[in-house]
Amino acid sequence: MSQNSVKNNRIVIFVGLGVALLIAIALSPFASKDPDGLDRVSEDLKFARKAVENSPAKQLPFAQIFDEYSFKGVGDEKVATAIAGLFGTLTTFGLAWGVGKLATRSKSKAIETDDDSDRQS
Repeated sequence: MSQNSVKNNRIVIFVGLGVALLIAIALSPFASKDPDGLDRVSEDLKFARKAVENSPAKQLPFAQIFDEYSFKGVGDEKVATAIAGLFGTLTTFGLAWGVGKLATRSKSKAIETDDDSDRQS
């Protein structure tokens, strides 16, 4: 892969990240307050009341920082939602970037191993 191609790929990746951050920060505060699909179904079928009050998910470290789709401790709800969107987008990008790096590293090692075995034959 040429140096120019790598540079172009990085530009596309970071422009995409910038657009995703812009959407997460600028538009998430205007998301509907109505229940999403799963919440709506649980309300319609009346099993929402059976939910465990102190669920394991609420005991995770993230539950101390985030509440539903907002950042705890921020007075303005729209700002709290924008901050949560920022962190969520960056976390998702970081995880995807890491998985991508691991996948390409193991793929390149497999290719190197195949090349080494071809040379020995």
